[in-house]
Amino acid sequence: MFLFLTPLVRALVPPSARNRLVLRMTQLLVGLVLYGVSDSFLVLAHLGIDPWDVFQQGLALHTGIPIGTWAILVGIAVLALWIPLRQRPGLGTILNVVVVGGVMDLVLSHVAPPTALAARIILLVLGVGINGLATGLYIGAGLGPGPRDGLMVGLAARGLSIRLVRTSIEVTVLVAGWFLGGNVGFGTLLYALSIGPLAQIFIPRFTVRACQDAKSATTPASSGCSE
Repeated sequence: MFLFLTPLVRALVPPSARNRLVLRMTQLLVGLVLYGVSDSFLVLAHLGIDPWDVFQQGLALHTGIPIGTWAILVGIAVLALWIPLRQRPGLGTILNVVVVGGVMDLVLSHVAPPTALAARIILLVLGVGINGLATGLYIGAGLGPGPRDGLMVGLAARGLSIRLVRTSIEVTVLVAGWFLGGNVGFGTLLYALSIGPLAQIFIPRFTVRACQDAKSATTPASSGCSE
């Protein structure tokens, strides 16, 4: 399983993260697919989307390139900013760039947005909730942060406050996306207020421990170790 990724694993996964690799990879891929689906739900609800998608949607409106493809292109551009920060991408980082945007393009090209307000609200709530779950899954896999999270970590490592860095980045892309015509609304505020608490719940819940640490843990993520 995952043999096609063996060269990438050797290059991008440090030995410390190779413990329970099949579980980590499965959890990572499920998380990234769910993340793309949840982002698609937010776009389909048309009640406001998260700051990065506001920016990417604005770019899509002006170019005709789908928002998922812009998510990939922006992810690559953000990865380039890692170079002067001396941040090293993980396997999860690379897959994050490709999978999330690809899933968004797939979903949005096959699912029509609902017109009824009740259906849009349901999509919005599902999108925010699944996004939090997906964040816990892919970060908990321990195979590398997403490109945007890594940018935040790299800047914070230069002595800046994580809160200041994260807020500055999010506000910058939100304002830029808003000027480009991206969808800012109640959903944007709901996402901003919810994603932190949801991540705090789900990341510890799905963090994959090494087998030697997992034997004394009680979460399902710690099961499946062998001697």
